Amino acid sequence: MNVNNLFWVWIALAVIFGVVEAATAQIVTIWFAVGSVGALIANVVGAGTTIQLVVFVAVSILTLIIARPYLKKFTRTEMQRTNADRCIGETAIVTEEINNTQGTGQVKVGGNIWTARSLDSAIIPADEKVIVEKIEGVKLIVSEKVKAESK
Repeated sequence: MNVNNLFWVWIALAVIFGVVEAATAQIVTIWFAVGSVGALIANVVGAGTTIQLVVFVAVSILTLIIARPYLKKFTRTEMQRTNADRCIGETAIVTEEINNTQGTGQVKVGGNIWTARSLDSAIIPADEKVIVEKIEGVKLIVSEKVKAESK
């Protein structure tokens, strides 16, 4: 391929990779856009096709290696704990008998009353201490404290 023809190929690739990058929520093709610009510069300087391809690959990989750690810092999504998550693992007091079959049950944990269900479908009487295992929607899933401690 003629060096002038590659000039337009590198411009087209840089634009395509740039548009794809702009259209995605993740950082996906920016490395290749920068590599295309590097190859375009090599083309303008008069490098041959093989050198341009090597520059494209090398600059793309180098950009990925150098920029990725910095970009990960800024795009890191940490799970934000909510107040409800703090209940997991806590001891709760059953305020209304927990019966999964009848759909009844409430517990008090952290000063709040929650609808509760038994993890193993056991009926748990009022005033029992239980362990909050997980949260499903607006219900706490609990297990009897004796069983939780013997695990």
